[in-house]
Amino acid sequence: MFDNLSIKLEKAFQTLKGQGRITEINVATTAKEIRKALIDADVNYKVAKEVTDDIKEKAMGQNVLTAISPGQLLVKITNDELTSLMGGQSEDIRIEGNPAIILIAGLQGSGKTTFSGKLANYLKKQGRSVMLVACDIYRPAAIDQLKVLGAQVGVEVFAEPENKDAVKIARAAIDHAKQNNYRVVIVDTAGRLAVDEAMMNEIANLKKALNPSETLFVVDAMTGQDAVNTAKAFNDRLNFDGVVLTKLDGDTRGGAALSIRRVVEKPIKFMSLGEKMEAIDRFYPDRMASRILGMGDVVSLVEKAQEVFDEEEAARLNKKLRRNQFDFNDFLTQLQQVKKMGNMKDLLGMIPGMGKAMKDINIDDNSFKPIEAIIRAMTLQERENPDIINGSRKNRIASGSGTSIQQVNQLLKQFSDMRKLMKTMNKMGGGKRALSTLNPHGK
Repeated sequence: MFDNLSIKLEKAFQTLKGQGRITEINVATTAKEIRKALIDADVNYKVAKEVTDDIKEKAMGQNVLTAISPGQLLVKITNDELTSLMGGQSEDIRIEGNPAIILIAGLQGSGKTTFSGKLANYLKKQGRSVMLVACDIYRPAAIDQLKVLGAQVGVEVFAEPENKDAVKIARAAIDHAKQNNYRVVIVDTAGRLAVDEAMMNEIANLKKALNPSETLFVVDAMTGQDAVNTAKAFNDRLNFDGVVLTKLDGDTRGGAALSIRRVVEKPIKFMSLGEKMEAIDRFYPDRMASRILGMGDVVSLVEKAQEVFDEEEAARLNKKLRRNQFDFNDFLTQLQQVKKMGNMKDLLGMIPGMGKAMKDINIDDNSFKPIEAIIRAMTLQERENPDIINGSRKNRIASGSGTSIQQVNQLLKQFSDMRKLMKTMNKMGGGKRALSTLNPHGK
């Protein structure tokens, strides 16, 4: 999302390269380039000017230590300002009441229904009993879509397709939730325009009737500055509690993410990337600022890994690696877990310095499919002992997986090379040390 902004900010800092001290001239030049980069990213002009004025003021008031360069100092100040611009601290949603009610609002096509399913999955993983409510009485497909999403994540969906009163549906849903001990109710509503008075009255009446513990406004980040203007119009009417940015994996300049907090004075609470039900993240301003500046986001990467990697499985794998017994069954298991972490290009972008390198590289998650097909075409004996795979076995595996002999040979060679590397690391004692970083309990 922020690829172009990151590149332009890096160029802005290049103006300070090789300069030994901060001066009014070089700071002003850099700040001007930063402002241009922000405006090009569709950040509100007033907001961009405020941010760069703050950067200039803070930079001129600092002495540069001999251990750091002026460029490094400007990066640090810019990082702090971007973090502050996006809210400073992460804010979680409030889960209060019996049941707690979360009202979802937004424009048509902003991704409300998909986000509702993702949020249900997110809260269910926290051990909460969740129910979804279909209150889009205008688009029948929305009810069907919510039911499909609910089935995917194992959450009940309350719907009354024949009822054309959203408030009555919501009240009936709350009664149902109380009778069935659901602790959290997520109410998906119809998309609406801020200029549509009848629709705005409906969502306002829903909020008044339900008195939700949390009202979230879902914004399509790809709409750029328009998203910010829409959010302001909705907030003036609804006084929502937080913002959700969707489609952050799309071709967007990112201005909404950077401007919306300053304009509506409400926190961004979640961001959504892709269609997978796991593709939802709590919004951390400091981590996003680091990613924008090319510093990566190792903390989020580790958290994603912790969500999908089982400690007992990690301990078992640790032992097999140390004994050089890692086989294709283990490889397939690890591949499945990595896929659960999300979009591969986005994950690699969390590694410091990788964001810029990945800009023009297209990593298709479907590229894993031939590998999985090859492994699944192997017999159990072949997976456990790849050394027995001869020419005739390769032909059978290629035919059974719909791949070529060359692809089978390539995977076998790569797997063999990986096992050799692991064996070498174990002899040097590095394998255990490397794995201990992934398994902090050292089991």
